[in-house]
Amino acid sequence: MEKVGILLVSYGSRAAAIADSLWRSENYEVDIFDADKQKNPFILERATKYEIGLDVGKICKFAKRHKDEIDFGIVGPEGPIIEGVRDVIEKETRIPMICPTKEYAIEGSKVSQRYLLEKCFPDANPRFKVFNPKDYSSKDELRKDVYSWLDELRNQVAVKPDAPATGKGVGIWGDHFSTREGAFDHFLSIYEYGPVIIEEKIEGEEFSLQFFSDGKHLIATDAVRDYKRAFDGDMGINTGGMGSYKAPGPRLPFMDQEDWDAALGIGKKIFEELRGNGSNELRGIPLYMAYVCAGEGVKVFEINSRPGDPEIQNLLPTLEDDFVDVCFSILDGNLTRLNFAKKASVVTYAVPMTYGGYRKRFSGDDRVDLSKAYELSKKYGDAIRIYPGSMELRGKETFALGSRTVCTVGIADGIEDARNISLEGIVAIDGPLWNRWDIASEEHMRKSVEHMKSLRG
Repeated sequence: MEKVGILLVSYGSRAAAIADSLWRSENYEVDIFDADKQKNPFILERATKYEIGLDVGKICKFAKRHKDEIDFGIVGPEGPIIEGVRDVIEKETRIPMICPTKEYAIEGSKVSQRYLLEKCFPDANPRFKVFNPKDYSSKDELRKDVYSWLDELRNQVAVKPDAPATGKGVGIWGDHFSTREGAFDHFLSIYEYGPVIIEEKIEGEEFSLQFFSDGKHLIATDAVRDYKRAFDGDMGINTGGMGSYKAPGPRLPFMDQEDWDAALGIGKKIFEELRGNGSNELRGIPLYMAYVCAGEGVKVFEINSRPGDPEIQNLLPTLEDDFVDVCFSILDGNLTRLNFAKKASVVTYAVPMTYGGYRKRFSGDDRVDLSKAYELSKKYGDAIRIYPGSMELRGKETFALGSRTVCTVGIADGIEDARNISLEGIVAIDGPLWNRWDIASEEHMRKSVEHMKSLRG
């Protein structure tokens, strides 16, 4: 069996899913060289060598030390992509990297995303206005312009920072504030860090598509629904994502064929605009598109340039192709299709006690034991996956850190069965964690379908 060395720039459960897909290759003997934020127990168990720290310079030094053993690299988290990890490593080591270059890390600016969409697909753009600190000399002048824009949008707005905040800096009328003073206070809380967008609040149901590319071809994955809000019933603050689901086919229950076709068309149009006369700088997952099915058609919520978390955890376990071969096709410019099993998958995250405002303080032990959850593989085989995220190995024990701790993935012929497997994995975890219970629930999906029927009249 051919041996292949892979540099994995990793953080969280997303990276664990990538490592798992690489490590499960049936065609290659894989050596993983892991550059991670912390000692993720799942990835360390499968890594040949590892380095702790996601500073681009440190990652590059690690790659240099092992460049004769590494065939290519792949990047999970957005930070190193935005900071130009591909540019640096390819220049310094000539190791080909699977992620966009710094120039095409378009999630680095929500303002740039809106202008890009306005240029190539304006119908998918909500109405928006950018407020830049350099344009205002006083708070009164700023308040006047903000309130004028709120008048125009009848207060139905979303307030977003330009820089990435994984959904956590976003404020929405009716959810995070219900008065102009509240909206302006939220605005000021992020305005001090740079430009802020106030855009039209779009009513609808959200979904995402991830597009793989070799720089020439653009291949869409199945659609996935993410649950951003902290608590059941879509209550609480925005998080990095408390769970997600995908159906056995490409579309979700609340989507129709027109939604699917529109989402594909928008992604392809943006890719063509970015690609211009042709460039491999977009290889990897250059577009991870968040959409909203609205009454007047599909709108774009945001555009990212890396794998989704938790959405990639829904997809990689259902990919029928050898993932290492997929990576080589990306590098060779021959990625013309991806084959996903006709399976549903449900991801549920277990998170720390203080995550999402569940508790203000927790002073207890942060040890987490996943052994009983892993044992469920004896019952379900590959239909369950346990992916540690914000966890750290200390000696022989694992501890929860501050962000999303671990996700469980259930895979089955239908969404309900996949959900049951995922939740069985969650309750088998021993540790001071909590989770949403309504991810992919029948009631939540029914409400989504009814909501879209009402919006479409």
